[in-house]
Amino acid sequence: MKNFRVLLASVAGSIIEWYDFYLYGTATGLVFTTLFFPSSDPSVSILIAFATFGAGYAARPLGSIIFGHMGDRIGRKASLMLTLIGMGGSSFLIGLLPTYAQVGLAAPIMLVVLRLLQGIALGGEWGGAVLLATETATKGVRGFFGSIPQLGVPIGLVLGTFSFTLISSLTTEAQFMSWGWRLPFLFSAVLIILAVWIRSGIEETPEFKRNKEQGELAKVPIFEAFKYNKKDIFRLIGLKVGDGLFNVFLMSFILVYATTHLGYSRDVALFALTISCATMIISIPLVGYLSDFIGRKTIYISGIVAMLLLAIPYFTMIPQSTTWFYVMQVILLGVIWGSIFSTQGTLFSELFPANVRYTGLSLGYQVAAAICGFGPMLWTELGAKYGASPYLFGGLMIAGLLISLTLAIFAPDTRKVTQYADQPEATEISQQSIDKVSV
Repeated sequence: MKNFRVLLASVAGSIIEWYDFYLYGTATGLVFTTLFFPSSDPSVSILIAFATFGAGYAARPLGSIIFGHMGDRIGRKASLMLTLIGMGGSSFLIGLLPTYAQVGLAAPIMLVVLRLLQGIALGGEWGGAVLLATETATKGVRGFFGSIPQLGVPIGLVLGTFSFTLISSLTTEAQFMSWGWRLPFLFSAVLIILAVWIRSGIEETPEFKRNKEQGELAKVPIFEAFKYNKKDIFRLIGLKVGDGLFNVFLMSFILVYATTHLGYSRDVALFALTISCATMIISIPLVGYLSDFIGRKTIYISGIVAMLLLAIPYFTMIPQSTTWFYVMQVILLGVIWGSIFSTQGTLFSELFPANVRYTGLSLGYQVAAAICGFGPMLWTELGAKYGASPYLFGGLMIAGLLISLTLAIFAPDTRKVTQYADQPEATEISQQSIDKVSV
């Protein structure tokens, strides 16, 4: 029962954080380009709007340092409570913002500031949620436990997309653009209160408590992470950047790509995104469970190779018909990327010792996310100049995936490297031995 409460706390907060973060991504393509960044040239509006979308990603490394330091020094739980409040408050205020037509330049400026706060909060949420689960897991189920917080991404996006779809279907276009789009942002306040209540009832992780009792907390986690685990931070960035770039396209930019370049309706694009995320809700825990038996590395490499092989076919097939659009979204996002993502929380956290784990895990992941977050700007520019070229867009994905594949092949099998607190041999592994295996 105790472990169930911890898993519920990790995934509940994660769902709400991603609900809020992806609300912005959905609203960028549907609302913000018109209401906050108007221009006589639609492509310019989209480009500027996605620049602010990318700003949220760019802020995430800062959040990883701030909340990583807090999580490694004060505790995982305290850090996670603050990330929830930061994300929820920012999203709620976005729902109250005046538009460009009402206050001029002040509107996009306020929107960008709140987006930056979203990014900072999310920069500390993901790593903490993963550690809340993995550091509580008993031996043999860490892969499964680590996959549960990852469910926050598809569930949060499905909730966010569903809320926009529902409101859009119940309102006219004028009503939706006037006030309907605000409701999902305002509703986040209710969800945050619920998540804070759930997280307030859990204990600190056994791993952090052990380090605190034995006086092994890092004084300045970011410095110690770079001193002893710099290679693992950069390894994590490279491992994530390939699938991360594809993920940003599949989960955010696809709404613009499908409607602007392929001629699909907004409802078709939203439905494709929804069913692929719903598929992830099944694939993520299933693959997380399997990773405890066949290894994270094996699954990770298999997923990257599958994405490589399907990168160009994906862009070739989705313009053919709505059926192919749905099928390819489900395969690439729901099954393949869901499988890769399922292993990442556990795989990446196992690269770091507990005293800098929050910082190292969060920083590496969020730097990669920041790099990928500006993909929509690049794709918007390329689409405006060259159209929806499957070889151009697919080629860019392949370049990133090759980086991740190369690093994955030479990465250690982390199941057998880093031990956690529930295993007696954890105290016997020195920092030098971890570094040696990680090279």
